[in-house]
Amino acid sequence: MKRIITYGTFDLLHYGHINLLKRAREMGDYLVVVLSSDEFNWEAKQKKTYFDYEKRKQLLEAIRYVDLVIPENNWEQKVSDIKLYQIDTFVMGDDWRGQFDFLADETDAEVVYLDRTPEISTTQIKKDLNAKALATEHDSIVK
Repeated sequence: MKRIITYGTFDLLHYGHINLLKRAREMGDYLVVVLSSDEFNWEAKQKKTYFDYEKRKQLLEAIRYVDLVIPENNWEQKVSDIKLYQIDTFVMGDDWRGQFDFLADETDAEVVYLDRTPEISTTQIKKDLNAKALATEHDSIVK
């Protein structure tokens, strides 16, 4: 059985996330998704998610490509996760290209960076929603 692992926040789940998970799963037989905990997002990334960890986990577990969801609590756990879950391939989006190449040396896992879906991102969704909210607020004040 070929095991794949990927990491992410997966907030405001969208079709770009689904594309990444589908392509990752197609590389093997079992996909482990390591989901950033709320504390890790805030303390390490200074990011506040829209959905809390349990809701994001529930969404991921409903996706047919995902076999297991576990928490990400720190940057350093990748090596131990790969060893513990006997991972063959570590997969990330290409915006992380080069950041995790060291894992190939420290584990037996292949490191693969997949192209992201170019026209969609959670950051862009949040910007668009904020812009719409500001425009709506402005329109109601003008009226």
